[in-house]
Amino acid sequence: MVARVIAVEPFIAVVFGATGDLASRKLIPALYHRFQDGQMPPEARVLGVSRRAMSDEAFRGFARESIHAHVAPADLIAETIEAFLAMVGYQQAHADSEEGWPELAERVKHPGRIRLFYLATGPALLVPICERLGRFEMVGDRSRLVVEKPVGKNLGSARAVNEAIGLVFPEDRIYRIDHYLGKETVQNLMALRFANALFEPVWNAAHVDHVQITVAETLGVAGRAGYYDTAGALRDMVQNHILQLLCLVAMEPPTSISADAVRDEKLKVLKALTPITDGLTTERIVRGQYRAGASEGGPVPGYLEELNAGQSRTETFVAIRADIANWRWAGVPFYLRTGKRLAGRVSEIVVAFQPIPHSVFGTAAGPINANRLVIRVQPDEGVKLWLMIKDPGPGGMRLQQVALDMSFATTFNVRNPDAYERLLMDVVRGNQTLFMRRDEVEAAWTWIDPILDAWSNSPDLPKPYTSGTWGPSAAVALIERNGRTWHEDMS
Repeated sequence: MVARVIAVEPFIAVVFGATGDLASRKLIPALYHRFQDGQMPPEARVLGVSRRAMSDEAFRGFARESIHAHVAPADLIAETIEAFLAMVGYQQAHADSEEGWPELAERVKHPGRIRLFYLATGPALLVPICERLGRFEMVGDRSRLVVEKPVGKNLGSARAVNEAIGLVFPEDRIYRIDHYLGKETVQNLMALRFANALFEPVWNAAHVDHVQITVAETLGVAGRAGYYDTAGALRDMVQNHILQLLCLVAMEPPTSISADAVRDEKLKVLKALTPITDGLTTERIVRGQYRAGASEGGPVPGYLEELNAGQSRTETFVAIRADIANWRWAGVPFYLRTGKRLAGRVSEIVVAFQPIPHSVFGTAAGPINANRLVIRVQPDEGVKLWLMIKDPGPGGMRLQQVALDMSFATTFNVRNPDAYERLLMDVVRGNQTLFMRRDEVEAAWTWIDPILDAWSNSPDLPKPYTSGTWGPSAAVALIERNGRTWHEDMS
């Protein structure tokens, strides 16, 4: 292992739901990578907690399997893995009873160390776990709570959850995690805007025609069908991931990149979103549900087959035209789109600039397309600026659109750390910039709730779409009725 400067203080990370999918796929590999890069001091400890009976050694075996399954072969160094696993332990405890909690309290007694409590559990367990952390006196000045989305299912439940966990942890020690904010490209959106003189002067309604934000998945709900049918795409993706991306695109320049300066500006965007109420839902929103089709080279079942149900009102796709009522963005539509079983896996932001007012080249030059800035969040993270240039060679002025292409993988030639690696270390450092504040969460629900209410009062079912396509045809009409098209370049 290459020795590097240790950048964090000694800590103990207590992971509730430690035998679950999130811990296995993301949290354990993320902590391993941070250990491998020298960011975890020798005194650091990782303690897994769940209701399953398991010894320390058995959990280390689980963690070893997780590392081998989700870490690239080049980073699988036997000596490093064993050194990391020596920091790992396990404690059985039940969220809904007192069983195991006295033993847990004893094991987290590390005076002076930062205590990181990560709740990688279902939303229903957030409050009971927090209450027991308080009751068994595990919460101190150096304790920090990490909670996964979604926080609540609507504004009322989000407020109730925030109130309950706020009785145990003060707001400045609560980290509501949205892993999208930890992605390198998302953070580079702020660098593009605020570290370059090129973009910010044209980042407004006078120069931007519209903005698209797409988060598309090729997977279905598979083993998550039970949970997903109580959530849907609007709650699962739009309320958190997509609205957070919208905020970073649309916010005013903060006074600094400190946590509250950034979050204050994001909150202003959420409060400026034009409400979409009953009369506007059919005009501004399309919701869909996938049917059987083909995806990634093979046949796949429809949502109802995966759910094993005859009918469901849950949307697996949603497209929205959102508007921001402020001076910078008045009249600029933000088209938001997310769905499962779509034609490709991609998360990207497209800033489409206004077309030129007049062409001096004549018809022989061909059509002149408006400039677009495409920020690819995943996969193949990078930034493309689409420009018009002359086609090389003699024979007159012929124009074509090409991209100035900056790929992170080729430009920096380093491993792109997973978002959880950065976010976990930010929790240890006490940096809340990339985490959602309580008022942000509640402002997002304030905008989402009228949409949910309108759907619950409507007899209409989600529009069907075939797996492996880009969603219902109505989503195409949503954007094309204003003379625009979805950006679907997968290269």
